[in-house]
Amino acid sequence: MDLSLPVTHVKGIGEARGEELADLKVYTVNDLLMYFPYRYEDFKVRDLTELKHDEKATIEGKVHSEPSLRYFGRKKSRLTVRVLVGKYLVTAVFFNRAFLKKQLAIGQPVTITGKWDQNRLTITAQHVVFGHPESDETIEPVYSIKGDWTVKRLRKVIRLCIQQYLDSVEDILPEELRKQYKLVKRREAIQWIHTPVTHDHLKHARRYFVYEELLMFQLKMQWWRKQEKEKSDGIERKFNQSEIESFIGSLPFPLTGAQNRVVDEILKDLRSPYRMNRLLQGDVGSGKTIVAAISMYALVTTNMQSALMVPTEILAEQHCESMTRLFNDFNIEVELLTSSIKGKRRKDILERVRSGDVDILIGTHALIQDEVQFSNLGLVITDEQHRFGVEQRKVLRLKGMTPDVLFMTATPIPRTLAISVFGDMDVSTIDEMPAGRKPIETYWAKHGMLDRVLGFIEKELNRGRQAYVICPLIEESDKLDFQNAVDVHAQLVHYFTNFNVGLMHGRLSFDEKEEIMARFSKNQVQVLVSTTVVEVGVNVPNASVMVVYDAERFGLSQLHQLRGRVGRGDAQSYCILIADPKSDVGKERMQIMTETNDGFELSQRDLELRGPGDFFGKKQSGLPDFKVADLVHDYRALEVARNDAAKMVNSEVFWKDPQYDVLRNWLLEQVEVWEELD
Repeated sequence: MDLSLPVTHVKGIGEARGEELADLKVYTVNDLLMYFPYRYEDFKVRDLTELKHDEKATIEGKVHSEPSLRYFGRKKSRLTVRVLVGKYLVTAVFFNRAFLKKQLAIGQPVTITGKWDQNRLTITAQHVVFGHPESDETIEPVYSIKGDWTVKRLRKVIRLCIQQYLDSVEDILPEELRKQYKLVKRREAIQWIHTPVTHDHLKHARRYFVYEELLMFQLKMQWWRKQEKEKSDGIERKFNQSEIESFIGSLPFPLTGAQNRVVDEILKDLRSPYRMNRLLQGDVGSGKTIVAAISMYALVTTNMQSALMVPTEILAEQHCESMTRLFNDFNIEVELLTSSIKGKRRKDILERVRSGDVDILIGTHALIQDEVQFSNLGLVITDEQHRFGVEQRKVLRLKGMTPDVLFMTATPIPRTLAISVFGDMDVSTIDEMPAGRKPIETYWAKHGMLDRVLGFIEKELNRGRQAYVICPLIEESDKLDFQNAVDVHAQLVHYFTNFNVGLMHGRLSFDEKEEIMARFSKNQVQVLVSTTVVEVGVNVPNASVMVVYDAERFGLSQLHQLRGRVGRGDAQSYCILIADPKSDVGKERMQIMTETNDGFELSQRDLELRGPGDFFGKKQSGLPDFKVADLVHDYRALEVARNDAAKMVNSEVFWKDPQYDVLRNWLLEQVEVWEELD
């Protein structure tokens, strides 16, 4: 039978029910079979000695005493009864179910499910069955529902669908793969994920669908990656290795092992006939800029130009200054182009870029304007690449003859996310900090300790240092965000009467933000009160204190980015998180921040605490939406699926062998959809 038939072909589903299922995005028989539970209730009766405190449990016993009923508040009640379970007397508590009093007769067998309190031998009941359990099927699936649907009714409909159509389910995975990973057949996986009798059933069903989902996702990614490589028509860069080594030797410090490894990966890409499409990630202060400089120097030795695009003018100016210093003895022309540069100077820069006299052009989004024309652009580097839209990056790439592309980010991304979201790129990671860098000391302070915090800031200011004070974005409201920063600014102006206190927030124009950051960079402002607009892209070595108000409102990765704004000079730097978190997650976040400065460890912990959907923020696109697979916990399966998918799309067997027919046809259907969208 055809699984693509409308869901109304399932017995018991008429037109009306079919329309209601459409609200759940269930349109076909296959959609219903693949509408998986999001959790399970386990009603298996267990011995009291097996139970753990605060877990959900099911117990069976007999009513031992008369129930006691008390009323409180308006229409609220608390019913308690003693139940004999084996040799133990357990207190069962029922809230707002006074009607049960008449049914709980002494000697009555009961099966109760609820939250177990080990210390008081008490169960707070959520579900009760009079007599023994209704059936041997103690694991019940729970589905997401809408409208008039109940979980019980949906459960029944799905079981009818399984009875009617399960025999029509065909395997997607070839038999050799299933045997290799000891996976059940697809029809067994579908049956067991909906109607598990044992926890082993659930485990096997989940293993199957985790691998199937990840493999199918990675097949798309690897196919696309293969197409990009085949059509990229990259250029082999025949640079002078000894000149590059000489340049590296001229640096005032040795490269770390991680920097050397990443440089080798990039140079290998530049030598290849394929266009480089690489993500370079490294923690704040790990030395990504030096790696970028070496990459651009390699292009100069081949008489090709490079472009470095960054999010802010201040950062562009800082990069230009540092690159000019680095290349001072190597006869390399470095130029800056931002929207602030106008008139005759702008015309002169544009002409020199067009003629090839400028070797390295550094700037903001001004680099992608139509008037900017390169002579022979060979390498494009974007810093904090997630700050630029896909179209902006594409425009810059198209300004050269198949230039190599390097994306840089100081937001460490866990490998599981990197190979999912950026699966079309190669990923290089600088996971080692330069020797001698002083770790930033991080402290967690409660709001009641604010006077002590301000006193500490004042001591640092008296030593000639500077400080950031960050206010959170509250409920994504510009108005509230603006007001919060204004209030804190007014308070600090009153407190620090001998110093200049600046204010920066999202309502300022681009030019106003650039001006306040320039004044802070020049130490004309000693305390900068700001929203998170300083998270990325400014280097003020003299700033030694970062204070974050209401720090529990931020994720770990964002707090780490903010912390990275200090610690850029020789002085010891400090990060103070002011927070009174109410949730356990908030408290854990503060503790983690005080325990480690490792951005990669923090990003992994952040992923575990918040989940992949919130890691980049709600607006980030590209994260796959899996039914069963979990990018946090199933990272090993993701690696396996990625390797398998890469082997498949690059082998003749996958494209010809009949055992891959179903997978291959599915992939080709996806390809057709992409080409239509393109």
